Amino acid sequence: MNGKAARPTISDVAKAAKTGKTSVSRYLNGEQNALSDDLRGRIERAIAELDYRPSQMARGLKRGRTRLIGLIIADITNPYSVDVLSGIEAACREKGFTPLVCNTNNEVDQELHYLDLLRSYQVEGIVVNAVGMREEGLNRLQQSALPMVLIDRKIPDFACDMVGLDNIQAATTATEHLIEQGFEALLFLSEPLGMVNTRHERLRAFRSTLDRHSGIIAENAETPLHEAELIDNTLREFHSRHRGMRKAVISANGALTLQVARAMRRLGLSWGSDIGLLGFDELEWAELAGVGITTLKQPTWQIGYAALEQVVRRIEGTAETVHEQLFSGELIVRGSTSR
Repeated sequence: MNGKAARPTISDVAKAAKTGKTSVSRYLNGEQNALSDDLRGRIERAIAELDYRPSQMARGLKRGRTRLIGLIIADITNPYSVDVLSGIEAACREKGFTPLVCNTNNEVDQELHYLDLLRSYQVEGIVVNAVGMREEGLNRLQQSALPMVLIDRKIPDFACDMVGLDNIQAATTATEHLIEQGFEALLFLSEPLGMVNTRHERLRAFRSTLDRHSGIIAENAETPLHEAELIDNTLREFHSRHRGMRKAVISANGALTLQVARAMRRLGLSWGSDIGLLGFDELEWAELAGVGITTLKQPTWQIGYAALEQVVRRIEGTAETVHEQLFSGELIVRGSTSR
């Protein structure tokens, strides 16, 4: 005896309703006004009794639409990515699309695997958070020819819509705040710059802001996220090099801010009294840590929502030129940068 009942088909519905498959198809496609009241009632009852559910995938493919959007996320554990995903998911629900989420974990093999997988599922468009993406993955993206929007990263020689933070405005605001607070030596700390335009833009704005203010020491360093010893040494040396001066660190993203805060604890440095600390990305714990950590908040949910809206416009055939949609950041001042 087969323990699993076969899934009812459109033929089963037609048989139970004593009609043909064409009439059931019309009913399912919203053409009920073409059917008599009696026939419509019989089909309704048959669907309820059989618990028939049409395959959305099969119906979509028949019409040349799957209503699927592929999402390629570099690191799903990053709070930034979680908030962006929330905005994308809300926009998908509103516009009748289903997101397929692929977490590449910053691994190039996974990037290539998921790109091929999404194509096999016949997604109608892709939204990519490509900050950690390697060259090979980016090349495969360019060849896919699907409607696409990039979040928080531009790719050289790739004409593609991009949605993200206005990095120049945000980094300028953050740097000017530290200058106004009377800090005399500033360290801009980021993960390795590589080809990631967001990191380059934030560093460039930091440098150009300080070029307008002579007498303030400006330094920058690159540290991989999980090399605790290197982060410790970088902070220790910065702190001792400028003994007697008011010093502050700008951390280029939220994941790095957490590692910097841990390093300061290990070194016995208190943010706020011993050293200033300002981090890009608002973090849930930032207001609770010591005297609180000043952050540059990105409108991450809105960025995700806008990216999905833009890819849907591309799917629907808009001929507008490729463009960047940039959002302003908001400085949230806490004790880590107060006098």
